[in-house]
Amino acid sequence: MKLQRKNRLRATALGALAVSGALVLTACGSDNNSDGSTGGNGGKTSAASNIKCDDAKGQLLASGSSAQKNAMDLWVKNYMAGCSGVEVNYKSSSSGEGIVAFNQGTVGFAGSDSALKPEEVAESKKICKGGQGINLPMVGGPIAIGYHLEGVDSLTLDAPTLAKIFDGKIKKWNDPAIAKLNSGAKLPDKVIQPFHRSEDSGTTQNLGKYLGAAAPSDWKYEAEKKWPAPGGQAASGSSGVAAQVKQVDGAIGYFELSYATSQSISTVDINTGGSTPVKATPENASKAIAAAKIKGTGKDLALDLDYTTKAEGAYPIVLVTYEVVCDKGNKAETLPTVKSFLNYTAGDEGQKLLTDAGYAPIPTEINAKVRETIASLS
Repeated sequence: MKLQRKNRLRATALGALAVSGALVLTACGSDNNSDGSTGGNGGKTSAASNIKCDDAKGQLLASGSSAQKNAMDLWVKNYMAGCSGVEVNYKSSSSGEGIVAFNQGTVGFAGSDSALKPEEVAESKKICKGGQGINLPMVGGPIAIGYHLEGVDSLTLDAPTLAKIFDGKIKKWNDPAIAKLNSGAKLPDKVIQPFHRSEDSGTTQNLGKYLGAAAPSDWKYEAEKKWPAPGGQAASGSSGVAAQVKQVDGAIGYFELSYATSQSISTVDINTGGSTPVKATPENASKAIAAAKIKGTGKDLALDLDYTTKAEGAYPIVLVTYEVVCDKGNKAETLPTVKSFLNYTAGDEGQKLLTDAGYAPIPTEINAKVRETIASLS
């Protein structure tokens, strides 16, 4: 690592790290360990950031959800700056690919925007000797509906209208259904170009859950990770969909709010039936996630989200990204690093970063259970 880059990483504990594809960083220590403690072995704590490095060492591979990429970039950067001698490599791909990698035993944990299916849990028992894969909710946030429509700076849609747009039933931006929701707006006679994910995606599945719950008469598809509706155009990853929406006039797509924020993409306000349309913000997503119930059993903390909420200010199109780990049977060489890293991401410092990055922290009561479960991993 060049000296200039090394010094910059040492001096900076926060800030977005722009990376594409796999995130591969070399570990850098902190210059601020004035009390002599280091972030390496022996249960020590980084003085610079209060990160408990414990016995973390070597390389930890992880992969999956692109929804949490921007959060993971921040977490990995800060953790590695605080824990010298540790390299965390998170490959942002998709929830589906992450779970496949986890069940093949090639990663220490996986990120997924959907909880493990029963058959995936069954498969995980081959890797988690004496245990099984479990879901730890770590990142919340709104799925923003981003659009690019020259001359239209504000747009409101509801679930039935969104369902018809993504199903190809509403084809023009000046359709009466859209006009009714946007009184006074100058909507152009322009073809709508909807974009969706090309690969299996938890973001796709969560959007499908919302449309199926909030517009059951207009969205007849099962909520699966593979995009179900005909037509539209496909792009790879949340970053790929966001890039297409940014570029194409008349486009609409879905991705995590951080992608819209970082690229200055306009987002749709959602008419939930409440008194006013709801904007896609971390705070509004938190209001919806706070009502979630734990549906998992044992150490599994999968959540049941209410996509039909009409609570004032609650943004209904939300997702929760889970870190998928073994409750028992983790590899001995990576378990200390998995526990140390996830303790940081679930801790006060890690969760505090989420709002500024466009995400929503996990509600306090649920997060307390996440921390307890991480401590019990074996």
